[in-house]
Amino acid sequence: MRSVLKVALAGNPNSGKTTVFNGLTGARQHVGNYPGVTVERKEGTVRHAGTEMKLVDLPGTYSLTAYSDEEIVARDFIINENPDVVVDIIDASNLERNLYLAVQLMEMGAPLLLCFNMSDIAAARGFRFDLGKLSRFFGAPIVETTGHRGEGFKKLLDDVTDVALRGAAEARKTINYGTEIEKELSVLELLVRTECSASERYDARWIALKLLEDDRELKALVASPVIDAQVKKSSARLSAILGEDPETAIAGSRYGFISGACQESVVSTIESRHSSSDRIDSVVTNRVLGIPLFLGMMFLVFHLTFTVGDPLMGLIETGFGLLGDTVRGFWPQGSSSLLQSLIVDGIIGGVGGVVVFLPNILLLFLAISILEDSGYMARAAFIMDRLMHGIGLHGKSFIPMLIGFGCTVPAIMATRTLENRRDRIATMMVAPLMSCGARLPIYALIIPAFFPGHWHAPLLWIIYVTGMLLAILSAKLLRTTILKGESVPFVMELPPYRMPTLKGVLIHMWERGGLYLKKAGTIILGVSVILWALTAFPRQTEADASLFEAEREELLAANDGDEEEVQSLLEAVGFRESEAVLRQSYAGRIGSAIEPVISPMGFDWRIGTALMGAFAAKEVFVAQLGIVYSVGEADEGSETLREKLRENYSPLVALCIMLFCLISAPCMATIAVTKRESNSWAWALFQLGGLTLLAWLFTAAVFQLGTLLKIGT
Repeated sequence: MRSVLKVALAGNPNSGKTTVFNGLTGARQHVGNYPGVTVERKEGTVRHAGTEMKLVDLPGTYSLTAYSDEEIVARDFIINENPDVVVDIIDASNLERNLYLAVQLMEMGAPLLLCFNMSDIAAARGFRFDLGKLSRFFGAPIVETTGHRGEGFKKLLDDVTDVALRGAAEARKTINYGTEIEKELSVLELLVRTECSASERYDARWIALKLLEDDRELKALVASPVIDAQVKKSSARLSAILGEDPETAIAGSRYGFISGACQESVVSTIESRHSSSDRIDSVVTNRVLGIPLFLGMMFLVFHLTFTVGDPLMGLIETGFGLLGDTVRGFWPQGSSSLLQSLIVDGIIGGVGGVVVFLPNILLLFLAISILEDSGYMARAAFIMDRLMHGIGLHGKSFIPMLIGFGCTVPAIMATRTLENRRDRIATMMVAPLMSCGARLPIYALIIPAFFPGHWHAPLLWIIYVTGMLLAILSAKLLRTTILKGESVPFVMELPPYRMPTLKGVLIHMWERGGLYLKKAGTIILGVSVILWALTAFPRQTEADASLFEAEREELLAANDGDEEEVQSLLEAVGFRESEAVLRQSYAGRIGSAIEPVISPMGFDWRIGTALMGAFAAKEVFVAQLGIVYSVGEADEGSETLREKLRENYSPLVALCIMLFCLISAPCMATIAVTKRESNSWAWALFQLGGLTLLAWLFTAAVFQLGTLLKIGT
């Protein structure tokens, strides 16, 4: 046995696999991607009874036939990386569907351990298992767990150690597929042994079985004209005799084996009746009530985000303000230098202006994690499934769009689950319209600055719904024009409702919030420094500085004793000087150059300057506004960024800023991942240009109409 055990966790989606993984590894985990594909790879470590185990959470999959990246990754990991134990996490309350993957793992000869998770739900539904019989059927030990409560984890780890010591059985346990299929398998198995070098790494019978299932990966690996000819001959013969293709017949035999095993080993102790999940679903997935309930649920999420997040934001804002004052105190009072401005205005001001919104981000992700872990998000996708088909998209398309509420990059990566390329491209193009977490700081800055408290949650809800409606309309347009074609039908599985665990929810929240902080400490830090340089150079000339200094001296000389009025006038001079310095900077010049283009939306050169940074990362818009309105020193008497925005813009312009940031070109990371997932710069640039044009048209229309009707002006 190895000094460190390599343990693979396999299982169907919604089997509780991630809950078990999080429960076993806790914070001792990291996330990356498998080489060559955009499938997430999660690894963690756990120490048990003196043995260290490296746990790999394989992608959730229903089978190991190479139809999707997830299936290929899971299968290749088991075959190529040779884990000491493969733990198949099974939803014990939905046994027959989940055991299909177990049968395939059994046929591969993997060192298998079956984990009957959600055993509490199975017991509540009246199921009782003869684990000894089932274990003999599958040639693998079975342990019962309740993942969200951590029950059975010690026994699970004990059995992992036992299976690792025992290793895979020398004789693979197989299913008898009937006379006709077994006859063709024997012929193919013999050919594989003699004609295929892959039989040295893979079991010959398993290869023959996958070839009859028309597994494209194995066909490419075998690449033998003799074997290909025999596969075609065997498939044609079986289709003629059985009246169905071999793949369907093989799947039917597996389900028959599972059904027989369950009849022998599973007893229902109570009458079949509607479960609590069914009763809840009769309401939340109702044709009439479903969508209003979903929209109401999202409204509550946004209300929580603001009401709980604002006090925490204030604490962080105060902390960064004290940090800036402390750093500024290292220089003599009244002095100014490039280094001081870089540290205080560029680094502390830029990054602090983004980190201050971390409470809002974490609260949003907390709420979404609760909805996901409870099983409600799957219902939301089911509710929207009818609408997705109505606009020509696959039912699965709503899942990436939901993920887009957190971040557009993983949302676009999630489109790989769509088999039809037209569906994938259409979903990629509209995913950025689902308002991501990076835009939340912009809303959190502007909404409280311009609108009364009772309008905060409703307005945020309106912004999010606007993005969803535009995504729907854009998808419909794409699927009836350049991406015209039939959408593939899809049947969606609804997992049982579960009580989310505090540990699981916090881990999910921190995974996403951590990415936000990582961005703040890397991309946004770098962009903030670049934008600071664009606003700091070229430096103010001595002649210009002397003009404003002369104006100050004149005000002080004319002081008639009203110190408050003089102070106000001096602040006005300082603001005009800051504006003049910024207008002459590189950033100001670029902002002024694009002002004629953005003025129909109500934007001036300052907003244009801030929008430049938003392409790097949407959150940078907030940091850049802070730089735009904080040139020069700031003390306790200085006005806040929100106050400066209120002085210069109307509520209508504020609404237009949010709309433009919602709709316009996503960040550069999104464009890059769109190119990678679509394998085309043309689609990435189409997304960039199309969304920017849509944002300009929509925002300009809102501003011009609002101005005409004198709404919010």
